[in-house]
Amino acid sequence: MEKLSITIITYNEEKNIDRCLRSVQWADEIVVLDSFSTDRTVEICQRYGVRVEQETWQGYGKQKNLCAALAKNRWILNLDADEEVSPEGAEEIKALLREKFVHRAYDFPRKNFFGKRWIRYGGWYPDRIIRLYDKLQVRFSEGLVHEKLFPDDDVGSLREPLIHHSFTDMEDYVRRQNRYSTLYALEKSRAGWKAGWTHLCLRPPWMFLKTFFLRQGFREGFLGLFIAAAMAFYTFLKYAKTRSIDAGGG
Repeated sequence: MEKLSITIITYNEEKNIDRCLRSVQWADEIVVLDSFSTDRTVEICQRYGVRVEQETWQGYGKQKNLCAALAKNRWILNLDADEEVSPEGAEEIKALLREKFVHRAYDFPRKNFFGKRWIRYGGWYPDRIIRLYDKLQVRFSEGLVHEKLFPDDDVGSLREPLIHHSFTDMEDYVRRQNRYSTLYALEKSRAGWKAGWTHLCLRPPWMFLKTFFLRQGFREGFLGLFIAAAMAFYTFLKYAKTRSIDAGGG
């Protein structure tokens, strides 16, 4: 039977980390790489007896690769601090560990919650994401944001979803999208990529139409409207910030 390490990167996650750790106590090892949190994150982790190391923040992908390197087992289940594994999901993973792996990575559907509400439409479900992988063959891209595991050409699929407590409320959503758009702009600018007028003028309305109508975000009611509008604004913001950095505006 294969052994499994859980890897989690953290920074000021005291509101989430307890729930995440409780859901994976069945794993062989849990490794947390913390970026010098100033809240009770490390204290909570130590209460669970998990291994905690600290490293200055270097971007999502780089941080997750560093955390995987600390793990003693070959197979990794990477979780964000605001995610949890359901009891049914745990049983599915354990059954897979007892069998012979036929792929080098596996993806999960994700149930994304906005506050206490599961968002089913607008492209938020099934939101499949690769999280279980062989670290000797697969690693994260090392961009500042929107990290992905690669190679992604040999991926199996699991049935049970990860539970993702995405955003607590509208203020949390806007705050985080503002941060993500800044990281996106910095990364693109460093790579020499330029945002054109078509990105600014056409892609934001297309994002709204795709989210609200094509992906049926309207079925979520007012919250679906907010999500579609906010995603359109995020699309505009990330391109506008890229142009601003290129123009020397910071």
